This record gives sequence, structure tokens and C-alpha cells, in this order.
Amino acid sequence: MKPLYRALLWLVVFMLPLVALGPRTFILLHDNLEAEVVWAHLLAKLHLALAHGPGAVVPPIMNGLPRAALRSGLSITILVFELLPTAPLAAYLLHEALARVAGLLGMYWLLRRYGLARPELRGLAAAVALLWAVLPAYSIFGLSVLGQPALLRAALGLRDGRARWPEWLVCAALPWWSSFVLVGPFVAVAWGLGLLLDLGRRGRAAWPATARGAAGLALLLAGYVVVEWQLFYGLLVAKAFVAHREEFDLARLAPVGLGRGLREAGQLFWLGHYHASPFFKGGIVLAVAVGLGRLVGPARGQLGRQVLWLLAAIAGLCLLAGLLPQLAARLQGRLPLLHAFSLGRFYFLLALPWVLVLVLVLRQLPAGRLAYALLALQFLLVLAANPEFVNNVRALAGRPKADAPGYAAYVAPGLLGQARALIQSQTGQPPAAYRVACLGLPPAVAQLNGFYTLDSYQTLYPLAYKHAFRPLIAGELAKSPELATYFDAWGNRCYLFSAELGRSFLVGKRPVRTVQHWAFDAAAFRRLGGRYVLSAVRLARPAESGLRLLGVFEDSGAYWRLHLYEALPAVQ
Repeated sequence: MKPLYRALLWLVVFMLPLVALGPRTFILLHDNLEAEVVWAHLLAKLHLALAHGPGAVVPPIMNGLPRAALRSGLSITILVFELLPTAPLAAYLLHEALARVAGLLGMYWLLRRYGLARPELRGLAAAVALLWAVLPAYSIFGLSVLGQPALLRAALGLRDGRARWPEWLVCAALPWWSSFVLVGPFVAVAWGLGLLLDLGRRGRAAWPATARGAAGLALLLAGYVVVEWQLFYGLLVAKAFVAHREEFDLARLAPVGLGRGLREAGQLFWLGHYHASPFFKGGIVLAVAVGLGRLVGPARGQLGRQVLWLLAAIAGLCLLAGLLPQLAARLQGRLPLLHAFSLGRFYFLLALPWVLVLVLVLRQLPAGRLAYALLALQFLLVLAANPEFVNNVRALAGRPKADAPGYAAYVAPGLLGQARALIQSQTGQPPAAYRVACLGLPPAVAQLNGFYTLDSYQTLYPLAYKHAFRPLIAGELAKSPELATYFDAWGNRCYLFSAELGRSFLVGKRPVRTVQHWAFDAAAFRRLGGRYVLSAVRLARPAESGLRLLGVFEDSGAYWRLHLYEALPAVQ
């Protein structure tokens, strides 16, 4: 069997634990199932992917979230969810499989021309491509990380004058399966800096390569402009709304200073960022040590210089990612755009150069047991850092992690269905006729079950809505300066807070949790359109909060115990 086919087969084996458990499979919760997966599903289910204009809203979110607040519908990610509009889990798993296959093929395409091009290294190239494909990247972001090897191959092909239609196609197509706000500006900076360095080193000889590279970069950015036209229209022509990010106060969220920035840079160097393939680099460092120890003479010096240059580039990216947010926090008063744009996302570029360090070593070693053993060690470290793989293997082995519920337990359709049925039996109203909010469980759970929520986890929404929502939780924010800062200075989680729970947003049914005093403004909730509170915790004194208990629901397969409270009408 050809090495590439073996790598693809092993990728199927890697995906098996996610598929074998069916609806019980664990998928990433943080910033994934609680946010990105939900809106992708709702856009597909409600046929709003291409909706635009002032009246285009997503009704189940925040009393009608403006469509312009969500990412573009012109993406492969949304297309996959459109294919399975009523099955978000199946859409997510299909999308993940496709993204990882594309990542594997892109890395193999890169290495077969650059890095591990010799015929005897074809097996190592396929193994490195497999390593890349199983990185703990957020697959919901498409090829934002996993597609970087293909883009590097295209850039190098343009530089060398070997570019054919596949290289140009990659530049044109990547924006349709990646996120501009996450990687677009940072890839552009890195590519542009590479062109300038090449021009400075080679002078006139680099002019044709620079022109081709600039054309490829322009094609990439033009693709992003087309795909994210609503974003650019809102930024450059006419704002659809004033975003809550206008009130971001980075200095309040965390201590500001050089020391903190350097600590974050160091952590990024060794572990990376959780959004962008975090994994320990110990196997790569060991491979470098072994390679330098075995080589002698000019080969050793060459490897040392190449590794040093790549490590310097990695360190530079880490410093940018660690220090630029500190600078932004100091300058945000004078540069309002810094409220809306995260300067620290250079960490999305960190995974690729680390893997290329490993490639530099592997091509200097004989393609034998030692090379594969070093690669296998880093492979195990990468698998151990992948929470979807680890938690599903644990579940298959009968040892599931208590705080890592599977999809069905998290979404709990039977449990939420009981609450929905009770409301309908008492009022005759479907979910679209009333609004709910959640305490102790993410609003995404309610949204995935067809409820219309006043609360949500959104990276962009109207500032006016944040101001309208705050009175609901003002009493609890007054009890907790930490929660007040979390909401006022950030606010992406526009949630019902409890000072007694703190930032516990996944309160499982065991152990039983009770909130003794909840300073909830039920009148403000009613004015905003709210009617019911779905709570994962028991309220000891619901009348004190302007609520009355309608029912407590249990489901053996659910992660939650659900308490349904109704907001009492204001006393005249």
C-alpha cells in the first residue's frame, strides 16, 4: 500500500472513536459546541446563510441577533451544515473528517516537493502529514490552521516559478474554508514579511518571485474580501450596528505589563493556544537533540542554523502574540479599532513551524527506525493533547470523564423536550412565541433544542442589547466584582450570572447545587420578552427572584437536572 493511502487509513482509525459512540460522542464544548456549532446549525436550519440587509436576523438568538453579527455563509463549513440541516452532530463530524483529510493532503503535497522530497522519504512524508492531520485544532474553523501547509506550498511554488494552477487555486480557495478574522491578517503579515526578507537577501534577482508572491497574496486577500463582504462593508462603508466590543476594556480583564506578556509568550512557545493546536513539543526538541548529536561537520552546522532560524521565527510569533495585546490594552483609549480586533492571534501560525522543525531533523536522519520512533513519540504527545480523541477513547474503555459529557448528554433532547411539552400543554404556545434564558447551563443547549433565548455566547452582538440585558443580572454583578468585570469589560458570554456559582456554566446534576439567594430582576426579564428560566440549579427562594417553579425534570441520559421557572408578572 502506498504511504499516502496508509496515512489516510490511519486517519480513519483516528476518527473511529468519534464515530463509534454515535450520539454519545464527545466533541469540544468550549468555544465550539457552546458557540460556533450552534450558529452554523441555526443558519442552515433557518436558511439564513446568505441572508443580508438591515432586517436579516437570527430569531432564536438574543431576541433576533442581526445576521451581520455572524460569519459569512459563503464557506465550506456552512455548506456542510446545509447538507445536514437537522443533524448538527453529523454535520460537525463530517466537516471535521473533511477538514482533517484536506490537512493531511496539504501537508503531504508540501513535503513531497519541499522538505522530504526524496523517494525514500515518502513514508516519512506521509507520517508527518498524518501527525499534522490529528493535531488538536478546532476543526469548526475549517482550514484556518490545517490548511496552512497547502498555502505554504503555494507560496513557495510562486517563489520558485514552478507554480501551476493548483498553487493559484489554493490561494483563491482557502478563504472559502477558513476564517479571515482568525488568520487572514496574520498570514498576510507573515507572507508579506517573507517577501520583503527574500527581496532584501537576493535583491534584483528576487523581483520576479516577489511579483508572483504579491499576486498570490493579493488573490488570497481578494478571496477573503469576497467571502467576508459583510464584514468589510460594515467596517468600511456602513456599520450595521454598534458592537458590544466597543466597550471591551482589556486593561480591566487582566493585569497589563511586560512581565505578563513575556509569560504568555513563553507558554505559547511550549504549549501553543487552545484554539490553534496546543500540544507539548517535547518530542520535537528530543528529535533536534538526537539529530544534532548524530550529525557531524557541515551537515550538523546546516541543521543547527536552519533549526535556529525556525525557532527564532516561532519565538517572534510568540512575542507578538504575547506582547501586542498588552500594547493594545494601553492604547485602546486612543485607537478605538483595538476594541474590535484581537492583535494576539499570531498564535494561529505556531503549529506549522514547529512541525517543520521536526521535518528538518527527519530529512537528515536515515529513514529507519530511529526517525519513525522520534515521530511516533511526538505523535503520542499530540494525541494526548487532543481532548476529543482522549475523552472518546476513555468513554469506549468505560471510564468517561465526569465533566466531559457526550453530545447527547450535553444537548439532552429528552430533558429539554419535557420542559417544552409542559409549556405547550399549559399555554398552547410553540417555542417561537416566548423567550427563555438559562442558569447553570449554556444557552446553546436551549438553542439546539429549538428554544428562543435572550442569552447567548456571541463574539459580536449589538451594544444596545448588552445594555438592555444587564439589568437582569445587575444584582448578581453587584455581589461579585469579578463577574462584573467579566461582563462589563468583555461580555461575549451574555449569560444569567450567579455570584454563588461564579463562572461555573456547566453545572451537572451531580452533586446537586442550590443557589440560596439569586438577585434576578424578573420585571426587567419580562420587559425584554423573557418568560421562563431554564436552570440547572435549584433556587432555594424562587419567589425572592420573582419566579415560580413549574417543574423539575430528570433524564438518565442527560448531564443536567432541569428546573423550569416562570417569571411572575409585576405586581400593579
